[in-house]
Amino acid sequence: MADTLAPVVRTTTRLPLLDVLRGAAILGTLMTNVWIFASPGSEWSVLQGGLGTPDPVADPSAANIAEAVFRFLADGKFLALLTILFGVGLAIQYDSAARRGEPWPGRYPRRAAFLFLEGTVHFVLVFAWDVLMGYAVTALLVARLLARSEKVRRVAMWTAGGVHLALVALATLDSLSRADGAPDGPDPAAVELYAHGGYGAQIAFRLENFAALRIEPVFSFGLLVFLFLLGVRLHRAGAFTATDGGRRIRARLAAWGLGLGLPLNAATALGGDDFFALGRYGAAPLLALGYIGLIGIALDRLWVPGAVTTALGSVGRTALSCYVGQNLLCMLLCYGIGLGLADRLAGSGPWWVMGLWAGVSLTLMAGSRLWLRRFERGPLEAVQHAVLRPRRPAAA
Repeated sequence: MADTLAPVVRTTTRLPLLDVLRGAAILGTLMTNVWIFASPGSEWSVLQGGLGTPDPVADPSAANIAEAVFRFLADGKFLALLTILFGVGLAIQYDSAARRGEPWPGRYPRRAAFLFLEGTVHFVLVFAWDVLMGYAVTALLVARLLARSEKVRRVAMWTAGGVHLALVALATLDSLSRADGAPDGPDPAAVELYAHGGYGAQIAFRLENFAALRIEPVFSFGLLVFLFLLGVRLHRAGAFTATDGGRRIRARLAAWGLGLGLPLNAATALGGDDFFALGRYGAAPLLALGYIGLIGIALDRLWVPGAVTTALGSVGRTALSCYVGQNLLCMLLCYGIGLGLADRLAGSGPWWVMGLWAGVSLTLMAGSRLWLRRFERGPLEAVQHAVLRPRRPAAA
């Protein structure tokens, strides 16, 4: 399908669909991350199998079914969607520089460096599973590829994808070859740290375990490059424009992404923990393409109420602020340094976790909408713009 996206469609105006998709991606990543905040051991439990999805076949209770479906729809899919959209944003910045006659990558490395700094601060102070640092490094590479020929980008894209799939296959085979056994469970020291430890101790823990907690962007670097470049191709083909061509591309994305993505993701989910890597880093991105098509069709056909579209678009326009904000809110609500809900509600079932996601999401949608009524950019976006905007020479 990718080779059919050759025609380049230039756009000079803001694309409303992109804002809605970004908003959906931000709130969708929280659908996965909220379980990290709510689990015993929190950020460290990810590395110890402490976030296993319940088996609704073995226990077909309403709570288990609801949690399994909730997590199935989110895990890896919205992260892949967010990654694709980051590639789209990079392509838009390239096109903007070309229209102004500016060299490329020009000042972009400064933007990437600032994003890396933001991600580092976010990692240290708020959330260990930050995505911004990985995006910044990937963006530096892809930015340079944008100045190369389409052939070079196509080779880089498929090479990165192939290397990534080989790595995922090896990880899956390694998991299958290991002797079966129940996970050891969350580390008691980590459980105590996040339930009752101080904020400084949590920061120190992240720094001490930096390498382990930064393993995901290293493992998935090939996927990041592939999805960034796929986002570039989709943008240049006009996949996000309100044109007949854009609608046709979105229809194909929905058909192929959902038609193949749903059964493949269902198969990896039913396969259990041994197929976790194959599901999250292999099958999930395919379903993310289906989400792009489905959301695009829903907006084209006005299936989504205007208030919801506006709210999601507001989150999308303040995506960086909302991404950091949702993790900050969950940290204060779940950890012992705040309300400590993870410890207080431990063992009470999944409903409160899904309710937490809904509450934080509604807060972000309302807050971003109110903010944009008065300000042009989100708070972190405004800081980024102020730091990175070109300095005008002083008048003589």
